[in-house]
Amino acid sequence: MIRNALASSTRPALTHARTATTLSAGFPKVAQRLPTKYGGVYTVTLIPGDGIGQEITDSVKEIFEYVNAPIEWEQYNVSGMSSSGEDLFKQALESLRRNRVGLKGILFTPISQSGHISWNVAMRQQLDIYASVVLCKSLPGFPTRHNNVDFAIIRENTEGEYSGLEHQSYPGVVESLKVSTRAKTERICRFAFDFALKNNRKKVTCVHKANIMKLGDGLFLNTFRRIAEEYKSTGITANDMIVDNTSMQLVARPQQFDVMVMPNLYGAIVSNIGAALVGGPGIVPGCNIGRDYALFEPGCRHVAQDIMGTNRANPAAMILSATMMLRHLGLDNIANSIASSTFNVINAGKVRTADMGGSATTSDFTAEIIKNLHA
Repeated sequence: MIRNALASSTRPALTHARTATTLSAGFPKVAQRLPTKYGGVYTVTLIPGDGIGQEITDSVKEIFEYVNAPIEWEQYNVSGMSSSGEDLFKQALESLRRNRVGLKGILFTPISQSGHISWNVAMRQQLDIYASVVLCKSLPGFPTRHNNVDFAIIRENTEGEYSGLEHQSYPGVVESLKVSTRAKTERICRFAFDFALKNNRKKVTCVHKANIMKLGDGLFLNTFRRIAEEYKSTGITANDMIVDNTSMQLVARPQQFDVMVMPNLYGAIVSNIGAALVGGPGIVPGCNIGRDYALFEPGCRHVAQDIMGTNRANPAAMILSATMMLRHLGLDNIANSIASSTFNVINAGKVRTADMGGSATTSDFTAEIIKNLHA
């Protein structure tokens, strides 16, 4: 069961937990059946992913071991670098179906026509984990061009341009289908408003291109407006914005956004802009939520192949995503402790990885979080 991320800790050491622990979020309840749990220990599927995935998930495992988190991993080293790992991918899917909760790095998706389909997308579609949530928040110890940025990007995860329905009708002519359904649009819009309610957010913005795609995005926009009427009594305001204007507004005045809901492709683009606004992919956590399954992964989905194996990756996004997972499992005290330690390390500014303007290694950053936990 997904728990409210804002639940206060009962441990004295956590009474000063930074308010930035709202980077986890209280989701609506999404499943009746509890995750797999044996002898007080939760079994969680772990897919490190490609690029820096192994290194940053190792950081999570090291920290979890230090705090004695009641998590047992079922690890599958799936790679998207080639299609030869399809059997292993299927095993990982079965593990997720069994455990209902997973922690995942990013799987590489080849661009060439001969490459396999995106296993990231296949996972979301086959498990119907329909809501992607990315949390972009300014951190006190990591100043960027804009201050006081704090918004959530909620992205429909299973249809739109990512339906994968395209064909070449004539040499040199390709037709791609963007699928939009009222049922899935209504589902994601309700999720966005419920998210706003549970996290004391005040506004939900629908991002669209209905001025051009009058049927597909028109359906998304009109459904959003209808759902917004149902939530008027809660005090949550609703507005909408065309996606190209949204991009400009994000880099000009991002403080105007609170919760944003949008179709699949726009969410992929906007989440990258959001990550850049608050300091890059290394500090932005995220997850994918469905009715029965929850899969936690960094919000800005880059494999960072260029720094793979160099011990230079920033593990903060993966660590914070893992604390979101802990809260989902009801382990709020442990989650708050790890999240607070992570924010304290970032705020102190003494140990910073290269993406944050420092020279610390992944190992250094992880060790500093553990040291802060001990303190």
